[in-house]
Amino acid sequence: MVIIGAGPTGLGAAYRLRELGHENFVVLERHPYIGGLASSFTDEKGFTWDIGGHVMFSHYPYYDRLFEEVMGEDFTLNDRESWVRMFDRWVPYPFQNNIRYLPKEAACECLVGLVRAQSGKGKFRSHTEASNFGEFIDAVFGEGIARHFMRPYNFKVWAYPPERMNKQWIGERVAVLDVDRAIRNVVLEKDDYGWGPNNQFKFPLKGGTGEFYRRIGERVKDKIRLNARVACIDVDARVITLADGSQERYDTLISAMPVDVLCGEILRGDVPAHVRDESRRLLHSSGYMVGIGIRRPCPSTKSWMYFPESNCPFYRVTYLSNYSPYMTPEPYTTDASGRRNGVYYSLLCETSQSDAKPVDGSRIVEDTITGLENAGLLEPGERNDIVSTWVYHADYSYPTPSVERDEILGVVIPWLESRGIYSRGRFGLWKYEVSNTDHTLMQGVEVVNRLVLGEAEVTTGIVYATTEDGREAATHERSGVAGSGEKRLIEKKPVGGASAQAPEVVVRATSGASPKADADHSEEELGVGGG
Repeated sequence: MVIIGAGPTGLGAAYRLRELGHENFVVLERHPYIGGLASSFTDEKGFTWDIGGHVMFSHYPYYDRLFEEVMGEDFTLNDRESWVRMFDRWVPYPFQNNIRYLPKEAACECLVGLVRAQSGKGKFRSHTEASNFGEFIDAVFGEGIARHFMRPYNFKVWAYPPERMNKQWIGERVAVLDVDRAIRNVVLEKDDYGWGPNNQFKFPLKGGTGEFYRRIGERVKDKIRLNARVACIDVDARVITLADGSQERYDTLISAMPVDVLCGEILRGDVPAHVRDESRRLLHSSGYMVGIGIRRPCPSTKSWMYFPESNCPFYRVTYLSNYSPYMTPEPYTTDASGRRNGVYYSLLCETSQSDAKPVDGSRIVEDTITGLENAGLLEPGERNDIVSTWVYHADYSYPTPSVERDEILGVVIPWLESRGIYSRGRFGLWKYEVSNTDHTLMQGVEVVNRLVLGEAEVTTGIVYATTEDGREAATHERSGVAGSGEKRLIEKKPVGGASAQAPEVVVRATSGASPKADADHSEEELGVGGG
């Protein structure tokens, strides 16, 4: 067996194969490092950066056990503090639950629009009439919330108009307000920000998100070939040719490379034209991750923030140094009284890009810093305290759940599997709703369970059916783990051991089985529920 990609999917598949006693496999990774989009990097100034705002919150007992096995107590557990920045003020997450924080005229517009939408007097009588995500926004939230937040924010995130996206990916991500609750929150000035699956989240104590995947990789490192870029794959001979000219034969192939690249550029041999053509119709966004390291104590306890307005290029900013003090060059100093004080803090800023939303990469750092000033995150003169900037451009950032996506995958995925190729992962399967890092690792685990043990996959949401002409096709159901999560009771205990001198953080769930461990907040909440 050959596995392409040493990100969460490939590592999950490799780890599970070894766990089941299978050793006849190899992992091909084009980069000189493992982790894919879940990698972390430390710059020359000593700041550690993630590719996007990852946190840890899992839907799977298997993932939880794996996290505990490889990380031990080397993690923190943080309280979520997420906010929306608009009208020169901070609005608690999720936006639609806290419109009372808006200027009165805007709050009234949002409330009236919501009442009209949910009473069937808006643009649509019901959200069931909506044929795409844009219409869904109007039908559920009404014109005010749509105009002030949902539409501008989602365009900044996805880099495509919401009319080009389907509504099936959303599921339980939307905190749909009933009218009584909305009125009560406004009239009684009631805060309402408890919704959401990851009110607390884990994060590696040192090394960023990538540390978890690096440790998994250590368990299978003898099976991983780095700098192994795939040049082409002969589907008839089942031979992979690498850029250096070497070859690998396979009987079964698990691929986590983008499926549009796989079908459109890499595959050779008897590949139907309609399979290539369909794969090329898939949409995705690119993204710039800009890290700003500042020599000052962190001025806020916030976790991450959302920015729908046009006065800044980014859609989200994360106080990455609040996740763990070891994300900065010096975690803290201790004064004469024994009190710990931060020395640095770091901001991770994310900006999306597509043909529908171009970005000037040569200006992204300056535009980001100016945007931070416009949004009130950098104080006057604080620009002078910036000691490090870091930029990462992800050509493939988010798989867009476009209107035609499921139709495309219904053609492409079954054909690939008929040729012994199992395309899984964030861009291998292209299903955003199961693209959290826990989802993608488990896609690798589950496809191995299917191939070796005959067990059904539960994360993909794919159901296979034979059409009238005898061709196998795929239909798509919403996975039971897509966008879900549980709240847990917790207790506190020191993390990282006495030698680590780590602050006291929450580490254990007291209800249910194992504590939940991982899901990207960026992916868990993105675009709908205020994030």
